[in-house]
Amino acid sequence: MNETSQRQDAQETTVDLGRMFVALLDHKWLIVFITLLFAGLGYVQGQLATPIFQANALVQVERRSSVSPFGNVGSVIGDDMLNTPAEVQILQSRMVLGQVVDRLERDVIIQPVELPVIGNFVERRQIPRPEFMVGQPHVWGDESLDVARFELADNRRGQRILVERLQEGYQVLLDDVPIGRGQIGQMERFLDDDLILRIEGFEAAPGARFRLMKQHRTSAIGDISSRLQITQSSSEPTAGMLRLLMVGDDPVELTRTLDAVAETFLTQNVERQSAQAQQSLEFLEDQAPELRSQLAEAEQRLNEYRSNLDSVDLDSESQAAIQRYIELETRLNDLEFQEAELAQRYTPSHPTYQSLLRQRRQIQQDREELNDRVNQLPAAQQEVIRLRRDMDVTQAIYVNVLNKMQELEVARAGTIGNVRIIDDAVVSGLVSPRRGRILILATLLGLVLSVGLVLMRELLRRGVTSPEQIEAAGIPVYATIPLSNGQTRLTKRVRRRAMGTAKNVVTGVLAEREPADLSVEAVRGLRTSLHFALLEGCNNRIMITGSSPGVGKSFLGINLASVFAQAGKRVVLIDADLRKGYVHRAFKLDASPGLSDYLSGQCDLADIIRPTGIENYHVISRGRVAPNPSELLMQSRLAAALEALSDMFDLVLVDTPPILAVTDASILGKHCDTTLLVARFEKNPVREIKAARRRLEDSGIRVRGAVLNAVELKPSTASGYYGHYQYQYR
Repeated sequence: MNETSQRQDAQETTVDLGRMFVALLDHKWLIVFITLLFAGLGYVQGQLATPIFQANALVQVERRSSVSPFGNVGSVIGDDMLNTPAEVQILQSRMVLGQVVDRLERDVIIQPVELPVIGNFVERRQIPRPEFMVGQPHVWGDESLDVARFELADNRRGQRILVERLQEGYQVLLDDVPIGRGQIGQMERFLDDDLILRIEGFEAAPGARFRLMKQHRTSAIGDISSRLQITQSSSEPTAGMLRLLMVGDDPVELTRTLDAVAETFLTQNVERQSAQAQQSLEFLEDQAPELRSQLAEAEQRLNEYRSNLDSVDLDSESQAAIQRYIELETRLNDLEFQEAELAQRYTPSHPTYQSLLRQRRQIQQDREELNDRVNQLPAAQQEVIRLRRDMDVTQAIYVNVLNKMQELEVARAGTIGNVRIIDDAVVSGLVSPRRGRILILATLLGLVLSVGLVLMRELLRRGVTSPEQIEAAGIPVYATIPLSNGQTRLTKRVRRRAMGTAKNVVTGVLAEREPADLSVEAVRGLRTSLHFALLEGCNNRIMITGSSPGVGKSFLGINLASVFAQAGKRVVLIDADLRKGYVHRAFKLDASPGLSDYLSGQCDLADIIRPTGIENYHVISRGRVAPNPSELLMQSRLAAALEALSDMFDLVLVDTPPILAVTDASILGKHCDTTLLVARFEKNPVREIKAARRRLEDSGIRVRGAVLNAVELKPSTASGYYGHYQYQYR
């Protein structure tokens, strides 16, 4: 391949940005249409989509202070740290959400049978049922069902019950099978009492249906859990501010459910705090009778001892010892109660537990020292001190227990927990659909797709769009024939029954019907160019061929012959396409007799030359379809006929099949000194045209020039593409 060919190939494969931009301008209305179509679809989607709302509530979890009947235990065990993650887990637990399901009966689902696609939109807009939809099962916007009671056996949970409105009352269906009828306002039983139903109101047209279902409790809990989100509202972890979020399509249901979650969380927290006080109160209630019995026994022993000795007076030292005994025993008793409480929460090795044990050992040591001092007193005095000590200590402890019991009663009644509901649930806004965003995205999608479609089509289209592309291949362009409406009207689609194929057929002469058409003017320009080309030729025969079918060879030959005839030239047009030639249809003639009949020896040359009704214009049709067209064209009768026709007419035009499809043009071209190669706008790539010229030149036929046919009046250009061109032509 030489340098010029390489340069041309590089130009053909280069993407021309200018051409791409011009192609977008050429198809601007297509782009606008597709963009508006997608924008409309986006708008419809935004209107039909079910609105999803979001509700939020705010709760605070404060530091938890321990409730103790034994004074301020905080100094012993310390305050509990705020455990926000644990509270979040409690909020999302089945314990809390299960109570919400039971409280709001969220396991009961009542749904209308909606219209496909637009059902939710119809209900939201409260669109009434049209008359032509009466009797259909779908529920419309002005129809409703009021269920006062719906009970379903546990073994039937998950089954969908259908309730259908009748003229009188309603009927119940299970799996589309009727199981009974009921009256509105009455308690009805179905399925052997597995289903108990009472419908207070059924405002719907006969045939309308509602679905009733009682889902499993775990499924209802899972539904709430999947829509519930809990986030920490404050960046400070110790703040304990929790934001509760929930999404759904029913704003009323959202606020009720979220409020129920917050209230249930608060209630269980209060109950948990109250349970701690209740546990301590029960412990003290168990201890109080025993202390009362011990106090009575101590008083009896002291009285008996005093009565036996008549009277024993206590000096100040003995009184002080007794007071000290009371103080130490009271403190020791409190520590024993505290140890019982700590044993439920910590192991003996815990620092808090060890601190309490150290305090108890210290008190016990002080009590032993006090016992040693008392043992130094007289025996009678010692006994009185011990008896008085037992009575006073027991009495002090008993009174302390009674006081603590009263305090716990008050604490239990006034327990508020460490959870506060700061903000009740409110609908904060619409989560989806974002109609504005959908409209913008749909519009952008339509714009991108339409632009991409145009650019892809332009990139895949490799047909020539300008004469310069053909001339760059070394073939002079004699004329560019614009595509006109008249040309289109004269072309009809004809189907061949035998072959099952169709072909565009010219059914008239445009130069005669619309002589002022732009295409005809271009053909006249071609006539002028050919006039000088014929002067250089050895004969007056012109062959018209193309690289592929459907390029407009027959149209060009018919009208070129007509304009030559209008110029006073005696012209004959030969339809040398013995397979699929349809030139005779342009003049309302039969195909036979024609060229194939003459070549096969069935008639003479004069028999096949027929007038067209146009002065100086004659035509030779193809004749009967021959099984061996190439062999017929190779006979000597063809050369003799062409020589005779050249003497009889001023110009002989030969319309041949496409050169890349069959070899007929190679045979006929040897008898014609002037050969025109026809290419169609945006159909034939440059390399296909070059391949057609190469095949003709290999047969010794010189291509004088080319004609670019059916040029559309737009400024875009295109580059060529070369592939393997082999057309089936039969």
